[in-house]
Formats: sequence, C-alpha cells, structure tokens
Amino acid sequence: MTVEELIKTSEEQLKSQFALADEISEYNQEKVLKSFNKHSIALRHFNATTGYGYGDEGRFVLGDVYADAFGAEAGIVSPALLSGTHALTVALFGVLRTGDAVLAISGMPYDTIRGVIFGDGNGSLKDFGISFDCTELTPDGKFDKEQIKKDIARLSTKLKMIYIQRSRGYELRDAFTVAEIGEICDFVRGLGFKGCIFVDNCYGEFVEKQEPCDVGADVAVGSLIKNPGGGLTPTGGYIVGTAEYIDKIGRRLTAPSIGNEVGSYAYGYRLFYQGLFMAPHTVNQAIKGSLVIGKCMENLGYENFPKLDKTPADITRAIRFDTAEQLCAFIQSVQEASPIDSFVTLEPWDMPGYDSKVIMAAGCFVEGASIELSADAPVKEPYTAYFQGGLTYEHCKYALKKILAKLI
Repeated sequence: MTVEELIKTSEEQLKSQFALADEISEYNQEKVLKSFNKHSIALRHFNATTGYGYGDEGRFVLGDVYADAFGAEAGIVSPALLSGTHALTVALFGVLRTGDAVLAISGMPYDTIRGVIFGDGNGSLKDFGISFDCTELTPDGKFDKEQIKKDIARLSTKLKMIYIQRSRGYELRDAFTVAEIGEICDFVRGLGFKGCIFVDNCYGEFVEKQEPCDVGADVAVGSLIKNPGGGLTPTGGYIVGTAEYIDKIGRRLTAPSIGNEVGSYAYGYRLFYQGLFMAPHTVNQAIKGSLVIGKCMENLGYENFPKLDKTPADITRAIRFDTAEQLCAFIQSVQEASPIDSFVTLEPWDMPGYDSKVIMAAGCFVEGASIELSADAPVKEPYTAYFQGGLTYEHCKYALKKILAKLI
C-alpha cells in the first residue's frame, strides 16, 4: 500500500469521528460568537494602551468574553501571563496561603510545574509553606475515588484545593473528558470539600462542547499559544473562574492593592480577539489531524493514544516506538514539514524543567505554539512521541506523508 492509499483508507475509516468533530466545532463557534455579540465587541476593543492601562476596555472585556465562552463568572486574559506554566503559577499563588494543602487527584503534574510546587529555595509553593500531595490514578488512567476519599479525609481542614490536570503530559493515559471532570467535581463536593477545584485546562479548550467551569470547576487555566489563541494570538495566558477567585488571582498578577485595575498592552488586542474567534475551527483542524495520523500509525501497527473510536479529549496524541532512533526520526519528520525552520536538524538536548533529554519539533509562526503542528518527546523508555496541533488539516496531511515515507 502506498502512502497516499494508506491516508485515504484511514480517512474513510474516520468518517464518523470527523463528523462529530465538525459538530463540536460548529457548536463552539456559535458559543464564541454569542459571547462576542453579548459584549458588543467593536473596533475600539482592539486599541493599544500604554502606562498603567486604567480604563483599558479591550483588556477588561476580553476577560469577560473568555469567561462567557468558558462557562465562568469572570476572567483574566493577559499578555503578562508568559506561558501556561506562568498562568498556573499566578493562579496557584493567588488562591493559596501559607499552611494550605493541595491534593492533585490526577497524579503527578506535568514536568514544568513541578519546580513551582516542590522546588527548594526558588520561591515555590513548598518554600511558602504550602503542601502538595498527589493521588495516583488507577492502572487504567482514571480517578481513584477510594484513594481520593482517604486522602481528603487525611488532609482534613488544611485542604484548600483539588488540582486536576486535564491533559496527559508525558503519561500514557487519555486526557480527561469534561464529563469525567464534572463527575469527579460532584464526587469531591459530596465528600464535603468546600475549597477550590482547580483545572489545568491546557490542550483541552474547544475539543468538547463544554469546559471545566461548566461542570463544577472553580478555576480553569491555559495558554493562549495553545488552543484558545487559534494560532493568531502572539503570547499570553487566561484564567477563568468564580469572581471571588479571579479577584484574588488578579491581586497576585499585579499587586494586592491594585488587582485587575491595571495592565496595558502597547500592541493592541486584535489578535487576542481574532484568535479566540478562530479557535473552534483551528482546534477542529488539529483534532482531525490527530485522528488521521493516529489511524495511519495504528494501521501500520504502532500503538497510540487516545484510542480512535471516539473524538479525543485534547489535541495531543501519544505514539509508541520501539527505539530512540524511530522516535527521533518521527520528531524530525514533523520539523521537516514545518513552514518555519524546516531545514533544522533536530537533536535531543537538556531542556530546562525536564528530567531527561528532550527532542522538540516546533517550526511555528509563534514560537513554541503547540496549537501549530508540533511534536516532542523525552528520549527515554518507553519511547513515546507526543504530537499535537495543526492550523490546517492540509498541513497535517502533508506532514503525515513525510512521516510515513520515513517509517514505511
């Protein structure tokens, strides 16, 4: 079978999944448009501001638009949030105080946030006397309700936050669906927990019709150079949630006496609004790309996650290889198919924040934007590549042809 025949066969096998992805995209596009219409978005909201940014209508209203689109009461959307990790950090320090305890019920969080939690002498949560416990998942990658119940009882009145990481990070499990997040929110509330349910929503935005705050989460956090930026937003992060928590977080982002009253951006907000408008469609393109790449790899005998009988719960796909050489060849193929820096030969390197060498393909218009076609992997067993993004389905197919040409 030729590469072209393999791709065509895989597309035929995915017709029902593609149709569902289109339905979700249409629903989310309407949801975003209704939010724009509700807040009467106009050209003045794109205007640049300088200095303190008092009365910056574009910034204020952008937070409101995000809050509505994500099922929350209030929101902060800011270019001052430098990454997903930074947005998570600001939100954590905004909600938590010395002596508080956090329980992560989705296992150990992603590599780059671990230094924020457990670091010694670097200003981490640990340095500020905030404890962080983890409840491991069940062997099939689901919430362990019995252990969660025990851990909540053990931490007792110190427990102020339940932490959930929606995406898999570098774990071989499926991302959590919004339904699963809603079910576990109900479960911990049923145990009497009255604190903050906090969701790292990175890679999951607009993949489903609902978001975590629609189903019981108090705070959801993500990066604008992932899904919600639509491939257009040049930088920034978002934090949405209840008005009480967003007010506290805003006082950590700026200063306790100022909160969300200040903040300017001299380049204007058009790409922030336009990126959100484009996000449902862009995410749909990435989902379809993930599905067809997964199906082709499955048809060649490569194990990959999530399974292909349903629409994924985030934009990432994990693909298992037998050797480090196969793994690196896959990542290098993605780089070769990129519009930017396609000539670069990738090599594994000691990237800050990771415990092993990492190889990353990211030939992106916005540096590091994982809503654009990208892939990365820790070069260690089990040899697993993590593939995500794709601004257009056509680009995903072009990259797939290069990948398959190397593997077949």
